[in-house]
Amino acid sequence: MTSFVSDAGACAAALELLRESQRFVLCGHERPDGDVLGAQAALHSVLERLGKSVSIINSDPLPSQLDYLGEGTTYRVYDGGQLPAHDVAVMLDFNELERTGPMAKPLAAARSRKLVIDHHIFESQPWWDAAYIDVRAAATGLLVRRIARDLGVPLDLRAAHGVYTSIVADTGWFKYSNTDAETFAAASEAVHLGVEPARLYNSIYQRQSRQHPLGISRALSRLEYYADGRLAVVDLPQAREGEVELTDGDDVLDLLRAVARVEVVLFLREQKDGAVKLSARSKTDFNVHSLVRRFGGGGHAKASGATFTGAGIADVRARLVAAALEVFAERGAAAR
Repeated sequence: MTSFVSDAGACAAALELLRESQRFVLCGHERPDGDVLGAQAALHSVLERLGKSVSIINSDPLPSQLDYLGEGTTYRVYDGGQLPAHDVAVMLDFNELERTGPMAKPLAAARSRKLVIDHHIFESQPWWDAAYIDVRAAATGLLVRRIARDLGVPLDLRAAHGVYTSIVADTGWFKYSNTDAETFAAASEAVHLGVEPARLYNSIYQRQSRQHPLGISRALSRLEYYADGRLAVVDLPQAREGEVELTDGDDVLDLLRAVARVEVVLFLREQKDGAVKLSARSKTDFNVHSLVRRFGGGGHAKASGATFTGAGIADVRARLVAAALEVFAERGAAAR
């Protein structure tokens, strides 16, 4: 199985599970981004207006740049105790329980039914009770919008903020190749409902600390090119005393993808616990999902990631570069 898309019957079963159940807990992956958090806000609103009991719980808190999503929606952080009482656990924007970090074991042990709403590539056997999956969708928030329509619940302003946030997070504010007609239709609907794009843009992208540019500078100082400039690689160790820690690498990824010849960017960051986090991006037909799957990662064909433990950042870099160069060589041979 190379990917998974829910057929009409599977989608209908997922909708029926949402209709018939009463208590829900909405879960996201570790270090939740705008897509998962926006999708949670939208689904929370939809289910509440159906008279359901709904809780959101994640392993990490709502980032400050997305704090507007907390206006009317409570995001709980898992503290190691019991999960909220629920009949259905809804997994948004991921398809493997391990992505929830410390919540994985209690979720697996819970007797609740599991519903996955996601748009990532899935290459294993389905483990859930129901699924609403479309790997072609630009964002998980768009799937929630479809679900709301199928359940007969019009979006309100709170849900519209969630859907719009999901879209701009996963399309790079409409500039990535996954941006399609559905994306623009959903964005137009959200603006019609009262979403102010300039306000959200300012909140998400224009509230960085004065140290943020220095973190980008430190990352770019470690840039190297391979494969005749088609592969750009940055490895960023933990910040030493006096250095700035860079917690968000999107600006670095965007800068490097802007280089005309670059096809693939690999950005490695050493975490405080010694783990190494990889963000891989492609702007051609180079499939970074296939690359990171070799190392236990996942995501999309043009945007994927992985986490490495038990190895130093230099070793991880060497293995990734070797694997990427191997793919470039194979693609070059195939083109001849």
